[in-house]
Amino acid sequence: MDKRKTICILIVIMIIFAAIFGLFIVKGEKISNSVACIYSEGKLIKTIKLSPDDNYSFDIKNTDGNINTIIVKEGKIGVLSADCPDKICVNTAHISDGLQPIVCVPNHLVIQIEPERPE
Repeated sequence: MDKRKTICILIVIMIIFAAIFGLFIVKGEKISNSVACIYSEGKLIKTIKLSPDDNYSFDIKNTDGNINTIIVKEGKIGVLSADCPDKICVNTAHISDGLQPIVCVPNHLVIQIEPERPE
């Protein structure tokens, strides 16, 4: 009985270490040849190659007249300002990998990093 308990504890510890190791591998992995894809109301409206030298902003206006100001800076993209009520998109960290998109639900905007599509 004691031997089974020890083996079970070792297996659980090994699973935890494997999960942590896998997390580090996934977290550190970036999509090579990636672009930022901006979707408004479900349609791809703009594709941007992110470069460490870029530093500019622009506005996205949806059919309801709502505006999100997008910023591209130092190889990352984010939302600088928005006229939505909750501002979750503005408070979301700027992204440069495909782990998490930026979403503005009230303004129907999604920004996500995807592999570059062939022309």
